[in-house]
Amino acid sequence: MSFLYGKNVFITGGSSGIGLATAKLLASGGYTVFSASRNPPGDVLKLSGGGEIKPVVMDVRDSNSVSAAAKEVLSSADIGVLIHCVGIGIACAGEEYKEGAITDLMDTNFTGVLRVNDRFLPHLRNRGSGLCIITGSVGGIFAIPYQSHYCASKAALDLYASSLRMELRSFGVKISLVMPGDTNTGFTGARRYVIDKTSPFYNACICAVGKMEKDEQSGHQPVTAAKAIVKLINMKNPPAKKIVGFDYKMLACLKRLLPDRTVEFILRKIYLG
Repeated sequence: MSFLYGKNVFITGGSSGIGLATAKLLASGGYTVFSASRNPPGDVLKLSGGGEIKPVVMDVRDSNSVSAAAKEVLSSADIGVLIHCVGIGIACAGEEYKEGAITDLMDTNFTGVLRVNDRFLPHLRNRGSGLCIITGSVGGIFAIPYQSHYCASKAALDLYASSLRMELRSFGVKISLVMPGDTNTGFTGARRYVIDKTSPFYNACICAVGKMEKDEQSGHQPVTAAKAIVKLINMKNPPAKKIVGFDYKMLACLKRLLPDRTVEFILRKIYLG
């Protein structure tokens, strides 16, 4: 570990999946990781590499919760790296507006990132250096049937991160977007199906998302994305975007080369038969 931004890291979604894998890798390399989640474990976890994981209670959907967590952490540590790993998924037809579920999705995946950045990025800016890593998804590149709302939330993070990167460049703060593909985590089991059985899209939705979930369950382990994140932290000039996995990098290249209608045809064949 090079500790380019110091030894203190704040990470959201640190109690499971990619967030937990990242926290463990960093702590095993000597970092002090402040790991935020709604229901974190109660004890500090010390790792053999000399680092530790400190639990922080925070709900990214609640401004008061985010403010309290930021005040607590920044009063005791000079955070140099901020990592966003919170994310949820839903399944429904694009034409259907399930108000509570969609509001919760955007509040978690997109607006939650903005809330946390609003509290922590001024600290990175004032210290004159820092790195903010946002976990997006290849779903922000490829439209997936019956995942339109999730894809939209991740595509929003793409453009947001790009704008933020330009704005903070002169302050020494760097922004990188990490885009994992299918990953075997608890995210799959936690996905909410918010489509009614009476919907004309119901059977197609269940079939399409079922195929995607099989791909997730046979996909990369969360440590694959975690290693990509750690690699970014050890780079003096991290890239604006990092797609995780050679297979997804190749798919992204093909998308740039192929006509949109061809890409859509392939996606329809994969998920809709």
